[in-house]
Amino acid sequence: MEILNYAFMQRALIAAVLVGITAPAVGIYLVQRRQAIMGDGIGHVALTGVALGFLTGTNPVWTAVAVASLGAIVMELIRSYGKTRGDLALAMLFYGGMAGGVLLINLSPTGSNANLTTYLFGSITTVSPEDVTAISILAGFVMLITLGLRRQLFAVCQDEEFARVTGLPVLLLNLLLAVTAAVTVTVAMRVVGLLLVSALMVVPVAAAQQVTRGFAMTLVLSIAIGVTVALSGTVFSFYEDVPPGASIVVLAIGVFAVLTAIATPLARKRARKTAAPDASCTLDSVALPGSRSTEDDVKV
Repeated sequence: MEILNYAFMQRALIAAVLVGITAPAVGIYLVQRRQAIMGDGIGHVALTGVALGFLTGTNPVWTAVAVASLGAIVMELIRSYGKTRGDLALAMLFYGGMAGGVLLINLSPTGSNANLTTYLFGSITTVSPEDVTAISILAGFVMLITLGLRRQLFAVCQDEEFARVTGLPVLLLNLLLAVTAAVTVTVAMRVVGLLLVSALMVVPVAAAQQVTRGFAMTLVLSIAIGVTVALSGTVFSFYEDVPPGASIVVLAIGVFAVLTAIATPLARKRARKTAAPDASCTLDSVALPGSRSTEDDVKV
């Protein structure tokens, strides 16, 4: 294929595959917790990290990881302990992250608005070998957490009180998930862009939930959708000279629409045959919203 003759496209496609895998792997937990827009908030904060990298002359990926992780931890602590003003504090954190990024990028001698745009909306031509190395390392960390601790994360995301009663370190797991989400945002920012990464974390999961019934199947299908749309959107952006982030998100929404159209009549038919729901409230019978997943399904 002609596209593989270009080194920058080889790097972009590798990054797209890693993004397509990691974003839904984290997003499934965020959807379960009804925190679908968390990735968007982290993206705002990560922008300050990107600008800090330009200002200090270091790789923006690593500075974005540090700043986004710190911001994600603050968000989680506000969510856990915040009172009536918690939403206001989060809003200030989001907007402060965006404003800080714009300010620092203009103070940087090497940064520019053009550079900032590549991080906001993604750019396939700017994925460097160093970026691929950093993205690969970070993607490995994300998959280690999301798969290695899937049972614990499932329990905490489904019912924090129940998980606390069973002896799980709920706060620690919540903070770890927040940091993992922050790392995922920085993994995806080169391909999808900081402003659109949340969509790739959520839309493939929502699409998979239309046709799956278990946690494991939802995870597998959402990753398959994520990889497919990430690769397709990257290739499309190469030939049509459009931002890859926009292409990827539009394709993901299109997949969601198609699967919803297919699943709706099937769901109605199944609902008519479904017996009365089980009233038990044990972890083994808890369902993942939208996909009827049970914790038993986590055994993949």
